[in-house]
Formats: sequence, C-alpha cells, structure tokens
Amino acid sequence: MPTLQNMTSSSIIFLLTGVPGLEAFHTWISIPFCFLYVTALSGNSLILFAIVTQPSLHEPMRYFLSMLSTTDLSLSVSTLVTMLGIFWFNKREISFNACLSQMFFIQLFTVMESSVLLAMAFDRFVAISNRLRYASVLTNLKIAQIGVAIITRGTVTLTPMVTLLKRLSYCRSHVLHHSYCFHPDVMKLSCTDTRINSAMGLTALITTAGVDLIFIVLSYVLIIKIVLCTASPGERKKAFSTCISHIGAVAIFYIPLISLSFVHRFGKRAPPYVHTLIANAYLLIPPVMNPIIYSVKTKQIRKGVLQVLHLSMTKS
Repeated sequence: MPTLQNMTSSSIIFLLTGVPGLEAFHTWISIPFCFLYVTALSGNSLILFAIVTQPSLHEPMRYFLSMLSTTDLSLSVSTLVTMLGIFWFNKREISFNACLSQMFFIQLFTVMESSVLLAMAFDRFVAISNRLRYASVLTNLKIAQIGVAIITRGTVTLTPMVTLLKRLSYCRSHVLHHSYCFHPDVMKLSCTDTRINSAMGLTALITTAGVDLIFIVLSYVLIIKIVLCTASPGERKKAFSTCISHIGAVAIFYIPLISLSFVHRFGKRAPPYVHTLIANAYLLIPPVMNPIIYSVKTKQIRKGVLQVLHLSMTKS
C-alpha cells in the first residue's frame, strides 16, 4: 500500500469508460454521437460566422449569443477526442495531467456558459425595463468587460479546485465512469481524505452556476412584473417572445447539469448507464440545441444563417 500511495501524479494513468455493458456496440453507438458533434460544431460555427460577418447582427444580444456559441464550440471540442477515441479505437488511457487539463477546460466552459446565460438575462432585463437607455448601458466596451470578467471568474474559481486533486493519492482502481474527466469521478478514486476537495467542488458549483441561476430567475421575476404592470397585451406578447429562446437555453443547460450533480452525490445505487446518459446529455445537449433554438425562434439569426449558407453555396 505505501508503494501505491507514493505514486507520482505524472505516472498515474486513468482509464475512461464508454457505455458500460455495451462495449461490443461502441462502433454503432458512435454514429449518433458523431451526428450530435457535427450538429453542435456546424450549428455554432454558422451562428458565430453569421454574427461576425452580418452588420445587422452587431448588437448586444447577438454579441452575447456569439459568446454562447464560442463556449459551446469549446465545450464540444474538449470532449470530442476522448469520446470518439473510445468508441472508434477503444483508446481509454489518459494521463493524470491530461485528465486534469481536460477537466479544467470542461468545467471552465461550463461556468462560462452559465455566466453568459446570466449576462443574456441581464440584457433582456435592460431591454424591457429601460429600452431608451439600452444602447447606452450595454456599450461595446461594457460587453467586452463582461466577457473578460466571465473568463476571469471561471479561471479563478476552478484553478484551486483542480489543483487540489494533485495532493491526493490514487491507490484504488483507476477506472473512471465517463468518457471524459469529471471532478467528482476522479475524486472518488482517491484513497485519501477528499472532504476538502468535495467541499471545494460544491462551493465552486454553488458560487457559479447556483448563484447564476438565482439571478436569472430573479431577472425574469422582475421582467414579468414590469411587463404585466406597464405593457398592453400586444406589447406583452412581443416582450415575452424575445425571451423564449433564452429561457429554452437556460432550461437545456441547467436541467442536465443539476441532474448530473445529484446523480454523482446521491445516486450511488443508480445503474452505470444512468450516469453515462446524464453525463453525455450534460455536455452535448446545450451545444446541439442552442443553435437550433436561436435559429428557429429568432428571425434575425435565422436570416443571417441562411445568408451565410446561400453565400457559401454560391461560391462553391
């Protein structure tokens, strides 16, 4: 046992897991995953390119949407290699440092997406409550500052949480339960006291996604109050229609995230495939669905994407 506990972090190799019990069908299972990845990458790239190239989309809400698409693209790329590597080549090994790096970026982009959704809720609140001052409140400089604050917040919050994993000894099985490195999953493999790590992880979750969700709900409570008190029926419908896409994005982000957190902490007796399904939904559903939601529900975005597609087809 002492020999195992004295293993250096650089010598540790973790083994990732695909879908437990269905290893023989990984090649077939990879087909829907490939479809989801292609949809996420192409959809978010199209929206991002449309916003950058179409002057009519250069407005605060669209800038926040470009941040959301960038975050979704980064989140998809963070898991693409390990997930498809398992399904196609049965490549399960990942070094400790590579695991920590992947974990950090997955958590960082998750926190960034939560922060962007909060910024978009603030954007809707300003647009509805103080329409005349909207352009003066959300200037390009202010949006850039919000973007920097989002990145800084995620980095400062998550760096201690990931770094603390290096102080642990890993003398148990090195088999992870997901196709990517996830903080609670890695932490459970340690044979030393993980109470500090668990507290740090829970604190990071509550102070980022938890606080963001509270303020998002508060923003919509205020929006509903303002709309019901001041607007005519026609204006109410128009005001609420501008929020539908954002509400959908919030739902598809927070429901899988909260479900995964509860399963890891309270669902120890749940079948392994439940963890796998929720873990993959947590990472793939938001990047896949956000472009669809905003393209269907937002006329300007739909028009911009169609223009990009038309131009690309014309050039080819």
